[in-house]
Amino acid sequence: MLASPAHAIDPLYQRQMERLTEIMGSLYFLEPLCETGTEDWRQQASELIELDEPDDDRRQRLAGAFNTGYTAFARLHKHCTPSSREALTRLLDEAQRLARDIHTRFAE
Repeated sequence: MLASPAHAIDPLYQRQMERLTEIMGSLYFLEPLCETGTEDWRQQASELIELDEPDDDRRQRLAGAFNTGYTAFARLHKHCTPSSREALTRLLDEAQRLARDIHTRFAE
């Protein structure tokens, strides 16, 4: 009988990290659209992923979440609208909460 390869176990915060990188992808699209902020969310997400030191599978899922966030808004928003601005506000708030929660609960 052949042994199957061992699969890495995701950290407890994986779902939150995926959501955070998804939000960063959305912000990467929305901020330039609405000409707000100067944060490079792609660079921030890349640095966050590097600091987490994920295996290849997790790295791909985190990058995929970023891309999902970007494309979700790119499909629907061609111009900055009041709903785009509201989405920006809500996403920034959620990102802050997630980052604080991940750090508080899981940082060493």
